[in-house]
Amino acid sequence: MILRPKLSPRHNAPLTGAPSTVSMATVPAWLRRAVPDAQSLAGQDVEDVALAAGAAVFALDAVVRRQERWAGAWRRRLALTGAAVTARQMGRVEDENALRDAVLLTRPGDDVGPAGRMLVAWRKLAATPAENLLTEASIGAVLADLGFARDEGSVRDLTHEFREPGASEGTVGRLTGAIASAERHGLGRALGAWLADALLAQRLGWGHAVPLLGAEAALGTSSRPRRSATSSVATGTETNPERAKNLLAAQARAALRAIDLSAELERRADRLLAVAPKLRAKAADAVVDRLLSDDAIVASERIAGMSDRGLRRLFDRLVELGAVRELSGRPTFRIYGL
Repeated sequence: MILRPKLSPRHNAPLTGAPSTVSMATVPAWLRRAVPDAQSLAGQDVEDVALAAGAAVFALDAVVRRQERWAGAWRRRLALTGAAVTARQMGRVEDENALRDAVLLTRPGDDVGPAGRMLVAWRKLAATPAENLLTEASIGAVLADLGFARDEGSVRDLTHEFREPGASEGTVGRLTGAIASAERHGLGRALGAWLADALLAQRLGWGHAVPLLGAEAALGTSSRPRRSATSSVATGTETNPERAKNLLAAQARAALRAIDLSAELERRADRLLAVAPKLRAKAADAVVDRLLSDDAIVASERIAGMSDRGLRRLFDRLVELGAVRELSGRPTFRIYGL
C-alpha cells in the first residue's frame, strides 16, 4: 500500500547555493562550449563530437575513481532523474518527487506500482556491482521493472550479444549497439540506455555504473528499418555516423550533468560531515552513512539504536544546521537527503 500525502509547492524546490568551484575546476570552459545540445548537433562533425564526449567521460571517470563517501547518494540521485524521464516517455505523469514517494512511502513487501518499479530498475543499475549487470537474471528483472513482458529468447539473445562482442568493436560501437539491440527486440529506448550505461561501466572498469543516458531523449535512434535480431550488436561509427553522433552528444551532456551534481553533493556532504561530530544522538553515525549512500531517507526509517522520535529530532537538528534538506515540503511523511 502506498501512502499518498498531498504535496506542497515547495516539493519541487531547486537546489540553492553558490556555484561549485569543484565543478568549474573539473570541467573547463572550452569543454562546456564544445558539448553540443540537440539544436546545435546538426552542424557538428562526428569527430568533433567524439572529442568532446571523450573529454567529458574522462572528467567523469576522475570523479568515479575518487570513490567518495557520498558516491552512493550521487548515483541514486542520477537514477531518480533517469526514472522520471523514463516514466514521462512511457506516458506516465509521475515526476521525481512522486517516484521517490512511491518507493520510500510503500510498506516493505508491498508493490511500489508501475512507476515505482521504473525507479527500482534505475536504482538497480546504480547499486548492483557492474560485473553483475549484464546477466540473464539482471536483464530479465529490469525488463519486468520497466513494464515489459519477460521474453526468455530476447533475454538470452541480449546476454549472448554482450558476452561475445565482435573483435573489431570499439566502445562507441558497443554502446550504440546496445541501444540498437533493445530496439530490434522491441524493448524501447529506456532499456537501451540502461544497457549502454552498464556497458560503459564495464568498459571503464568502474565498480558501479553511473546512470547517465536515461535522462537523455536523443540516443541515436535510427529511422532505418530494424535489422534482424540475429544480426550483430554493433552499429558503429562507420556504418551509422548519425546514430553514433547522437549517442556521443547525449553521453557528453549526461557526463557534464553528473559532474555538476557530484560537485553540488560534495559541498553538501562536506557540510554534513563537518557537523557530524556535534551530533549527540544515538546511532547518529549510522544516519550520516545512510544519508551519504542513498538519495533520501524517510523520517520513519528503521535504524538500529534510533527511535522514531529520536530520528525526527536528529533530522530537525540537521536541517537547522544546514546539513540536510527536507525534500518533500510536507508537515508529515517527511523525507530527508543531501
